[in-house]
Amino acid sequence: MGFRYYITAFSGFDSSFRSPPLFSSHRCPAPPARNTRSNTGYQNASAPHNATSPMHPAMQHATQPYTQAPPPYQQLSPSLAAMSLQSTTPEALRVVNLLQERNLLPPTPIPAPTPCLQQDLQKINCHPEVFRSTLTSIPQTQSLLNKAKMPLGLLLHPFKDLSQLPVVTSSTIVRCRSCRTYINPFVSFLDQRRWKCNLCFRVNDVPEEFMYNPVSRSYGEPHKRPEVQNATIEFIAPSEYMLRPPQPAVYLFILDVSHNAVETGYLTVFCQSLLDNINALPGDSRTKVGFITFDSTIHFYNLQEGLSQPQMLIVSDIEDIFLPTPDSLLVNLNECKELVQDLLKSLPTLFEKTMETQSALGSALQAAYKLLLPTGGRMSIFQTQLPNLGVGTLQSREDPNQRAAAKDVQHLSPATDFYKKLALDCSGQQVAVDLFLLSSQYCDLASLGCISRYSAGSVYYYPSYHHQHTPAQVECFQKDLKRYLTRKIGFEAVMRIRCTKGLSIHTFHGNFFVRSTDLLSLPNVNPDAGFAVQMSIEENLDDMQVVSFQAALLYTSSKGERRIRVHTLCLPVVNSLSDIFAGADVQAITGLLACMAVDRSATASLSDARDAMTNAAIDSLTSYRQSVLTIQQPGLLAPACLRLFPLFILALLKQKAFRTGTSTRLDDRLFAMCQLKYQPLVYAMLMIHPALYRVDDLSDEGALNISERTVPQPRVLQLSVEKLSREAAFLMDAGTVMYLWIGRNCHPNFLTQVLGVPSYATYLLPELDTPESQRTRAFVGWLRDQRPFFPSLQVIRDESQLKPTFMQNMIEDRTESALSYYEFLLHLQQQISK
Repeated sequence: MGFRYYITAFSGFDSSFRSPPLFSSHRCPAPPARNTRSNTGYQNASAPHNATSPMHPAMQHATQPYTQAPPPYQQLSPSLAAMSLQSTTPEALRVVNLLQERNLLPPTPIPAPTPCLQQDLQKINCHPEVFRSTLTSIPQTQSLLNKAKMPLGLLLHPFKDLSQLPVVTSSTIVRCRSCRTYINPFVSFLDQRRWKCNLCFRVNDVPEEFMYNPVSRSYGEPHKRPEVQNATIEFIAPSEYMLRPPQPAVYLFILDVSHNAVETGYLTVFCQSLLDNINALPGDSRTKVGFITFDSTIHFYNLQEGLSQPQMLIVSDIEDIFLPTPDSLLVNLNECKELVQDLLKSLPTLFEKTMETQSALGSALQAAYKLLLPTGGRMSIFQTQLPNLGVGTLQSREDPNQRAAAKDVQHLSPATDFYKKLALDCSGQQVAVDLFLLSSQYCDLASLGCISRYSAGSVYYYPSYHHQHTPAQVECFQKDLKRYLTRKIGFEAVMRIRCTKGLSIHTFHGNFFVRSTDLLSLPNVNPDAGFAVQMSIEENLDDMQVVSFQAALLYTSSKGERRIRVHTLCLPVVNSLSDIFAGADVQAITGLLACMAVDRSATASLSDARDAMTNAAIDSLTSYRQSVLTIQQPGLLAPACLRLFPLFILALLKQKAFRTGTSTRLDDRLFAMCQLKYQPLVYAMLMIHPALYRVDDLSDEGALNISERTVPQPRVLQLSVEKLSREAAFLMDAGTVMYLWIGRNCHPNFLTQVLGVPSYATYLLPELDTPESQRTRAFVGWLRDQRPFFPSLQVIRDESQLKPTFMQNMIEDRTESALSYYEFLLHLQQQISK
């Protein structure tokens, strides 16, 4: 048969904003200024989970291995047609008066809503952390969707680290002959020899090889094959999926060595991190590495086998760069490892006396691009200042006096198209560019970020980084680097998203280049990248009970295998507004709106983006009140499933990316926008709406037991100063950073038993042999383990300079420039009742 099946564990563009109907054109008038404290409760956004952490019970089913086959198509339709969403999800449509009801949510993470499908399909559907829709019930027509005034879109985490992933090797990958959809759990078998595509409905023949089931080792049961049992599966692709032999893993590091860079001390940390992790770089016997350093000149390093020590080659003509022999600059890591290690040990001292202040970043990038042209690969840039020499030169565009502008913010778009054009060239040659910014000065992330955005790269940002003055930043940089250097990577990748006939994709969000209407070019793909897609309904779905979406990611593994990872999501089709509202996924809607608002900020203005988000809440609640409610009542009414929508919209308006009237550095704002578009939903939601916990009274009651470690589970609190106490300590988890707030009169026992000192001027949690310390560290460690990046921990006391940062995350409270939650609700009610 030539077939092998096994389970394996893995560890470790150009998008335009198209305003959907819910983004109505009316502009909300300025809301009244009232100093009314919020009395309305809230619930934390979905806490992220990794492969080793326990999940909310509602989500656990999706991670279990599947053994049952889906029902035949002819049995599926009548059973779904008979289902009533309202009868199975009454809680979702329970009417909530947001102005009156307190404590809207339980004190635990919100599970993703479960699509109302037949049980067999429910159990086998794609996991919501990998693939989810803003609406878990798809409207039958575009006019019905327009009437609901909610966005239809998908949020994907396609290369997520998974604890169990079925991997199939076969000489025949079964796909629809018409639309090229991969066979999946939601196709229907007309008989043993024919299957019907769930996207275009073509009837296909079952190949002879597919008749054999490798799991049961039996013949004649194609519906029990792993491809038809798993909504997420990976294929090892045959040769026809390769345009060229699979490329090797190639890593090129471009390092700023100007005086400013040397002062930060980042070079020492980088070199030590790469030395520590050099054996863990993903790859095989063909893996290549290279190094370029730059200031006002470009420095190459000959690392060819046979040399006694690395040779430095300096090119001073940055206008027309002469490239030495590529084979001596990009070398086989296994063959030249000692020379590479020697270079890393010497680099930090090589430039320690430099007084060179200029930065020819653009020329260094051009040289790196030429070096990677033959192979493709990953380019990692470390930059500490504004490029000020040669091509790609940038000028400071930030006016510190305008940081707290009440309305619009300037310079959210790039100052030059140099970095975008170079990124597109890189993408065409299978090169992705990752950018590490370590600077206390303005770096114009709006311009520099394009090099990563259009080449499917990542952006890392460490403001005010200094090896002595910011120990928390140093720790964060070290942890991020380790993850970055050792995480799984896919090369020369493309991703295509298909959907059932009648549905169409019209806008993508994330870091990539759109090669065609449904194909994304991803020179590199990593397990920490998320994507979003806006959808529309082009043809009525009258005759359908369900629709399906499929994302197929074709990539080359670091071991040189061509692989295809396929995710398929199945959702029911409904024809009533109440069913649409009942299936609304408030977190997915918020995440998609955040991506749309980032693009609107750049293409139109920040005020337009803010108005559009506010209008999204107004329009959906207006539609619910006018078209779903049968009995009109006073107040601001929402279905229970959308009770958090206004709170999340207010949280977005107060988020660093979109806030106004508060002093915000331009690069800080742009980085927040990058994160909202790039991070998978579970991580982005913590940035939007942080989780607050009281931690001075942690106990073992209700704790989790993970790897012989007891992890306390404190309840999530409202983001309001009403919940703070001077006698207590609180931990705020804001996704990329955590704050430990110590009340002025916090019990001395907490200070000594947890922080180890009677005062609390510390950035780190010491490892103390006390029950209090063990509980606190276990809880913080558990939160950190649930995400791939490393959130720094910052201790805040009453007189701390970080206190305003902490308080700005108290979303429900009023500030000088922003409404309280209660005031925002009154504003929404006023607009809805017009």
